[in-house]
Amino acid sequence: MDMKHEYTNGEVTVVWQPRICRHTGICARGLPSVFQPKERPWIKIDGADTAAIVLQVKACPSGALTYYMNADKLPE
Repeated sequence: MDMKHEYTNGEVTVVWQPRICRHTGICARGLPSVFQPKERPWIKIDGADTAAIVLQVKACPSGALTYYMNADKLPE
């Protein structure tokens, strides 16, 4: 089973899959107010607005970071 961590600000949820993360640091360099690898939890979802978070997650080269808009997710 793949391990996933989810972080939400109520509008967007960022999903991190550590097993496929290449640890390039692109996220931390691009949006250090949110992505803080030396901290726990390392994603501070309230550190930027949703648009900035989505833009940075899209830049993840490994696909370890993904997102979904909470309004688009169907209840399970």
